Amino acid sequence: MNKTELIDQIAEAADLPKASAGRALDAVLDTITNQLKAKEQVSLVGFGTFSVKERSARTGRNPQTGAAIEIKASTVASFKAGKALKDSVNS
Repeated sequence: MNKTELIDQIAEAADLPKASAGRALDAVLDTITNQLKAKEQVSLVGFGTFSVKERSARTGRNPQTGAAIEIKASTVASFKAGKALKDSVNS
């Protein structure tokens, strides 16, 4: 499913025009993104938790040559599924 299909599903489920559903989805994604940029977590009970994790620098391997390369430290977004989502997917 891509973003356009998701907007179509939201519009149908919430009985909204597609333009409004698109703005609502954009607002949700922007809010989550801004909170993660501020290193805050976003918890949606039953769905899951978005958070930020620090990944330390490490040594990796070039898969073509096998040569050692240094991988820089980075900050990554993380998602942990909630119990209701896990149960729904596994039923």
